Amino acid sequence: MDEEAIAIRLTRDQVFALSGWLYQAMFQSDDLEGIVHDRRVWSPIYVVSGTLDKSLSEIFMADYSPRLEAAKERLCADLYGETDGSMTPGEDVTTAPQAHQIKRGITVNATKVYETST
Repeated sequence: MDEEAIAIRLTRDQVFALSGWLYQAMFQSDDLEGIVHDRRVWSPIYVVSGTLDKSLSEIFMADYSPRLEAAKERLCADLYGETDGSMTPGEDVTTAPQAHQIKRGITVNATKVYETST
């Protein structure tokens, strides 16, 4: 088995939002088992979570929650063209104005990254 490490590039807002979600799923709600049923996948999830947290000074700041919400708003605006925080869990994101513009996915293969059209 090839154990070569793979690097993933994320924006600071993406790291912040993902770190917040992982913290919620793993530690506050204790719902990781309900979200990820295969415990064999937990190891990389914990590694990703720890790596994200090490890169964020924001998680120790007094205004953590407003900063996290602002990062989520920027990500939502970038992805769906919305800035008012109206996206709620379970909402149909296909109704967002720019959702139809997302046309590329990224496929990662141990040593190469390929862009694919969808």
